[in-house]
Formats: sequence, C-alpha cells, structure tokens
Amino acid sequence: MDQIIELVVKKTGISETQATTAVETVFDFLKDRLPTPISKNIESLVEGTDNFDIDKGLDLLGGLLGKK
Repeated sequence: MDQIIELVVKKTGISETQATTAVETVFDFLKDRLPTPISKNIESLVEGTDNFDIDKGLDLLGGLLGKK
C-alpha cells in the first residue's frame, strides 16, 4: 500500500497523511462492495503477498459484468 500512497502524494501534491487517508478510504470501500474472492485478491495485490491471482480475479469480475 505504501507504493500507492507514494504515487498519490507524487501525482497530487497532497501530504502523506492525506494520501494515506484517501487510499485507505478507497481500499475499504472496494473491500466492502466487491465479492469476497475479488476483495481478497485486491487485498493481496495491495499488500504485496503472493496470493494474488489476477486471472481468477478477472474471471470473477467478468462474471459479475455478464461475461461468460
């Protein structure tokens, strides 16, 4: 998540504290709204763990959007 916060600071010029609040707010929003398998993949991606499976996440998202 630190990389995302650094990127937000760099691109917007806001403070690190403000960027942290913004990134955590968006991250929490996505975790609450997306189905568990997708939100867990996003969490793994943001945290940099090895559990991230992009193909599975995209397949689940495609299913939600009506793609078969």
